[in-house]
Amino acid sequence: MTDWFEIGAMTDIPRLGSRVVRTALGDIAVFRTATDKVFALTDKCPHKGGPLSQGIVYGERVACPLHNWVIQLDTGEAVAPDKGCAHRYPVKVEDGKVFLKLRGTVVNIADYAAAAQA
Repeated sequence: MTDWFEIGAMTDIPRLGSRVVRTALGDIAVFRTATDKVFALTDKCPHKGGPLSQGIVYGERVACPLHNWVIQLDTGEAVAPDKGCAHRYPVKVEDGKVFLKLRGTVVNIADYAAAAQA
């Protein structure tokens, strides 16, 4: 069964930062851009598994904190010349609340954010 889960308010996610949602499927990083677009990816870089939630968000990309791989937030694809993909999850914002579509159950929103500021 696939459902939308409310994971918190848009204001819970700092601009140019992220929050981590712990799920039965593993950790998911939910990112907010400077223009208030919201994206969700598996919290693992496709290169060496670095925590994308701790990377620097700029535009609609995040730079992995381990080896600086750049990942497109809208697709999860690594930017050339790197190759690989972080799984992307559907996310939406309604009335200031953020919803994540996934299978399984949401455990909680971790209490830390990426230290990403441009």
